Amino acid sequence: MITPINGFIDFHLFPRDKGGIFMFYNINDELLFVGKARKIRQRIKKHFEDNVSPIKNHRDEVYRIDACIVEDPTEREIYETYIINEYKAKYNVDKVFYK
Repeated sequence: MITPINGFIDFHLFPRDKGGIFMFYNINDELLFVGKARKIRQRIKKHFEDNVSPIKNHRDEVYRIDACIVEDPTEREIYETYIINEYKAKYNVDKVFYK
């Protein structure tokens, strides 16, 4: 888990070349967004730098980032879809079955 204390500059806490699932939360612990990546650290950074990120208009809401290492691509798909729907991620638009 990393927090915005240092402006999320502590991305080095996530492994460089590991795949997994990441979750963005707001200050009230509400799940904002769930994503998956083959290289989790790079993907999380990209969400804060890209103009095409699904959370680009909501970056200022992100208070905490959690991640789990999941190397198998099929398992990543399954876990991402499960977490999005079980915890009703606010800004995910794909893989949403609960609306």
